[in-house]
Amino acid sequence: MTRRPNVLFVIIDQLRADCLFGRLADHVDLPNLRRLMSESVTFRRHYSVANPCGPSRASILTGQYAMNHRSIRNGTPLGQDTPNLASEMRKAGYLPLLFGYTDTTLDPGALPSGDPSLKTYEQVMPGFQEVVEMRLEESQPWRAQLMAKGYDVPPYPDIFRPNGPRLNDPAIYRAEDSDSAFLTDKAILGLMGRKPGWFAHLTYIRPHPPLVAPAPYNRMYDPSALPLPERLGSVEQERARHPFVAPGHSERPMSKMVEGFDDLQDSDENAQILRATYLGLATEVDHHIGRVFEYLKETGQYDDTLIVVTADHGEMLGDHYAWGKSTFYDAAYHTPLIIRDPQLREGAGTVCDLPTESIDITPTILDRLGLPVPHDMNGKSLLPFLSARTPPNWKSHSYSELDFGEPGRPTKVQQALGLPTESSNLAILRSPQYTLVHFNGGLPPLLFDHQGDGEMRDLAGEEKFQPVLLDMYRTMVSHRMSHARSRFTWTTVTPEGVLQSPRA
Repeated sequence: MTRRPNVLFVIIDQLRADCLFGRLADHVDLPNLRRLMSESVTFRRHYSVANPCGPSRASILTGQYAMNHRSIRNGTPLGQDTPNLASEMRKAGYLPLLFGYTDTTLDPGALPSGDPSLKTYEQVMPGFQEVVEMRLEESQPWRAQLMAKGYDVPPYPDIFRPNGPRLNDPAIYRAEDSDSAFLTDKAILGLMGRKPGWFAHLTYIRPHPPLVAPAPYNRMYDPSALPLPERLGSVEQERARHPFVAPGHSERPMSKMVEGFDDLQDSDENAQILRATYLGLATEVDHHIGRVFEYLKETGQYDDTLIVVTADHGEMLGDHYAWGKSTFYDAAYHTPLIIRDPQLREGAGTVCDLPTESIDITPTILDRLGLPVPHDMNGKSLLPFLSARTPPNWKSHSYSELDFGEPGRPTKVQQALGLPTESSNLAILRSPQYTLVHFNGGLPPLLFDHQGDGEMRDLAGEEKFQPVLLDMYRTMVSHRMSHARSRFTWTTVTPEGVLQSPRA
């Protein structure tokens, strides 16, 4: 890779890390991602710093914790002047191509009041050039293609309703016409003829629900052969552990994972069918990512391309009787991160088990291209790991946040807990051994021991763990104080002029 490298940055929506390493890894076929792992550095303790989709992508692309960018819900605007991956890539002469979506709610102050962009959170982060619109709720080009092929295309969300009475009946569209297939076709076409030195952000909706898959992916995996979700003995036991849990279950029941089954019973049988469909969708995405890799190889670009593959967040899939990602458990935040740099081969095929965060991705790409990382960004470059080096004083913990309230229209969780919007949030600190979950609004904390019973047992109320709880709280407060919004933290105006020191 002697010339300016291409950059392919892939985000898979809602892919759990344990599909590649963990409980589900032996039950799902992901050959292209596994092959990529053999040529890359894989970060196994990688976590999203925010949920759901909009906030998580805002953090990935700005390199900021949600406490700083404050685009904390799907529908909460991101400040127009917030530096992001696309804006910084443009400074280096790259045209940031977007194949898919960023789920960015635009700044109302930068647009006229009647602008239609202010009616949806599914907008494009400033700086990206949207090559093809491929969003969950809109997706007009894909739907137009389905219509042109003779499909009877219902509006969202019915387009994702199984075509039959069973949970795992196939989608209304064939596999070659799916949203993942369409996006991949457009991405390959969009890269054809591009001069070397392109940047492409490719974002797959799948395996995000609604959980419906085209044949053969809809029944690719036997539900009875999958491990059951991890959970306590009964849903009542789960709900008794914390006031947040029961209204969280009510807000996101199993029936919300699939269209057309409003009365779906929360049974093991149904859970396993939905889990199998989810894995089928993951395999479908893997197939199409493999097509992109094959195109790069056929055109001689594979070894001139920096490849980054990750997910925006995880998915509970019935663990702890929870579905979706708006909760505090690891499965909602633990995501894969795979980076292949053909020029830095020392780390190829290795695994990093130190904690990394989604905010580290943008600084890594910028650092790899020799670009300065803006002071606003909280993340750290992972570039040393690609050369099989461990940076000195690397972080010992990861930090994540969730806002679960809505201004003007309180959520079920918010109403059940009696919290105002500004207090409807939680923060998660993960150390090598423990996880602390702090709830705002006076709710009790949770403390888990990963070397003990993990998330099956809350230690926060046990007397012998009070020193651990205090230490975790000290670390969390110090972390927030050290990572407060930092645009001018290293800038000082003096009689000699403006002085600016490097990022810490």
